Amino acid sequence: QLVESGGGLVQPGGSLSLSCAASGYSYRSYCMGWFRQAPGKEREGVALTNSDGGTSYADSVKGRFTVSKDNAKKTVYLQMNSLNPEDTAMYFCAARWGIDCPPEKERYTYWAQGTQVTVS
Repeated sequence: QLVESGGGLVQPGGSLSLSCAASGYSYRSYCMGWFRQAPGKEREGVALTNSDGGTSYADSVKGRFTVSKDNAKKTVYLQMNSLNPEDTAMYFCAARWGIDCPPEKERYTYWAQGTQVTVS
C-alpha cells in the first residue's frame, strides 16, 4: 500500500513537497517515485529512486525537483522548486520490486491514489 501526502496550490516560482509511505512489504530492493498526469495527457515519469540510491528525472524537471528516500521509514519524498504552470497535474506515487526504474508506467505494480498539484 502506498499513501501520499502533500500537494496543493502554489504560485509560479514557489515550492511544494510530496511524500509517499509504503507499507505491507518486506522486499529490500525496490524502485519508487513519481509520475504525473495533466488533463488530456499521458501519465509520465517525473522522478524515480531505487533502494540503492539511484535516481532519474524527466528532462523537464531536472534541476528543479529532487527525489529522496528514507529506507527505514519506507518513504519517498519529492521536493519541487521553481514550479511553473506546466507542472500542474495529478501526481502519483508508484512502486515496483527490483532496483530497475523503467520510465514506462505499465511496469509499476503499485500506485497511490494521486494528489493534485496546481501552479497558478
